[in-house]
Amino acid sequence: MSDGPGGLRKQNEVMDTGDMLGVHASAEATCYPAAVTLANSWDPSAAEKVGAAIASEALEQHVGMVLGPGNNIKRNPLGGRSFEYYSEDPVLSGEMAAGYIRGLEDKGISSCLKHFALNSQESGRFNSNGSISERALREIYLRPFEIAVKKGRPSAVMSAYPMINGDYCSDNRRLLTDILRDEWGFDGMVVTDWGGMNDRISAVSAGCDLMMPGGSDYMQKELVAAVKNGTLPVDALDRCCERIISLALKEKEVLSEEHAADHAACHRTAVDAAVAGAVLLKNDADTLPLSGDRRIGIVGYMAGNIRYQGSGSSHVNPRGLVQPLDIFRYEGYAQGCGADGDTNEELLREVRELAGRVDDLIVFAGLPDTYESEGFDRTDMRMPEGHVKMIMAACGSSARVIVVLLCGSAVECPWADSADAILYMGLGGEGCAEAAQKIIYGEEEPAGRLSQSWPYKCGDDPSSDTYAKTCDAFYTEDIFVGYRYYLTSGTAVRYPFGYGLGYTEFDFEKVVTDGTDIRVTVRNAGNRPGSEVVQLYIGKKDFNIYRPIRELKAFRKLRLGPGETGEVTFSLTDRDFSVWHGGKWMTDEGTYVISVGKSCEDILLETERYVPGEKLVPEPWQKGSWYERPSGRPPKADWDSLMGRCCVPKVPRKGRFTLNNSVA
Repeated sequence: MSDGPGGLRKQNEVMDTGDMLGVHASAEATCYPAAVTLANSWDPSAAEKVGAAIASEALEQHVGMVLGPGNNIKRNPLGGRSFEYYSEDPVLSGEMAAGYIRGLEDKGISSCLKHFALNSQESGRFNSNGSISERALREIYLRPFEIAVKKGRPSAVMSAYPMINGDYCSDNRRLLTDILRDEWGFDGMVVTDWGGMNDRISAVSAGCDLMMPGGSDYMQKELVAAVKNGTLPVDALDRCCERIISLALKEKEVLSEEHAADHAACHRTAVDAAVAGAVLLKNDADTLPLSGDRRIGIVGYMAGNIRYQGSGSSHVNPRGLVQPLDIFRYEGYAQGCGADGDTNEELLREVRELAGRVDDLIVFAGLPDTYESEGFDRTDMRMPEGHVKMIMAACGSSARVIVVLLCGSAVECPWADSADAILYMGLGGEGCAEAAQKIIYGEEEPAGRLSQSWPYKCGDDPSSDTYAKTCDAFYTEDIFVGYRYYLTSGTAVRYPFGYGLGYTEFDFEKVVTDGTDIRVTVRNAGNRPGSEVVQLYIGKKDFNIYRPIRELKAFRKLRLGPGETGEVTFSLTDRDFSVWHGGKWMTDEGTYVISVGKSCEDILLETERYVPGEKLVPEPWQKGSWYERPSGRPPKADWDSLMGRCCVPKVPRKGRFTLNNSVA
């Protein structure tokens, strides 16, 4: 098995010289866009193509399992591993993960869906206790895994490091057997995250099959003793062994023949995926696409050293990395800043001088590697001060300024009003520069939409008081994650969930309800071909049980030629209208608003439907609480009432450290 959400990371060293964290060099492989960019495509087929391409390289390298995709919810913009996860929304996350999984599995390569579950922050991830309501767990954090398991059918699932309400994921029978296997029908292998085994006897009983990174006799004697004295039924151990053996035999057969990957085709797939996930955030006066006769200047250290992937276990040794300076046509170049994002007056003067002799400046900026990575969370949403000064120096000229933004999560953009165009590439893989060039010059269109809300500042998020602040993770905002909170509370954001511009215009002409089906008609009203993402949201007119104003339930990407009309049909089920209440999925009887639009805020068509069900009765604590009318940060007392207990974070103290505490 090898890491590989963004491409194959196979370590060639023998076991005694390799390492569990992957800091040694890996074999060359295609580096595909990170999940943040892939999710912005809103196109599961794009994820499927990437999965299939990675599978072809895995076959070539004799790798039977790829450790991916990552499918944790982006709870807060500061998550250090946000680039490796898909979205703040469970439906979009689940559908994208399912596509990626199908791409791998259809080629015979095993996928390993991770990190199950509640691994939404890096701070204290090895031993944090996630305190969360059952409703938020089910509706937000388990839902993307459920969709991915049912629609993708992965061969393996990786248990996460943290605890969920006091139980480590590796030991959690309710999570790994009752929910994953019995409820969702998963029949594959469960493997721990690296070093993520807590109690090996409890883990076997829970259905955790394989301890990684292996090569350890941790609790081996205790395990044997538990079987011998009857504490652990031998059948439980046999089931773990059978699942491991079954997968090993399958992979042996798949890898029995030699396979040569088409590396050129893999690179094209990487470029196509970067195009599909590029989001045009601003385009004043049709600045883009550029015509070929304009004089162009290039600005930014990242133009020669592009930020194209995240750091940590997903890091790929790219086979075909292309730099913007190698392919863009330009009159001059100004570095603008250093590798760490710092700048000085001399570098800024060069930017201003270049701006005075060109028509347009393309500025490459974002977050350096040191700002976001597996292993730590960001402390704020700010870009390096040098990047901001560099952009503002460019904007202080007569030249038009196009900012190409390279980062794995939302950032503050105090310069946004001054730029003429903003193209967000996320972390676009080895073909990021080629994709940006194709879009900027109009050979391709920016086809992406944001899979994550971009607040003006991190303090606008309702989890900002608790996120990564203590050893434990307190999910005080409950179900109000991302746009669910911003819409319901009326909090303005810079760019809403689902937002993105294109090079043509689309009219949403009508929505028709036909039984359980919703049909939407869309027309390309512009003069060039393009793509639009039709997004369907559901909200309840008069709720009994607290809930967001609207929630994404379905989406479809359409590509239409000039003047062409297309129709999308969504089939809704009872589950789309249900909430987790009283220990099960239940539908609150009443009238629901079905909204269709271009983003969670840009709703263009609406219809209503009466949905039969039960008159759900709210818990006594709900009346008058923050959760009925969320705004700002939830009071601790309201959250304690929701949880039914007083939640107190553990504080590290001398003499209380255990085997599960990591040493900094």
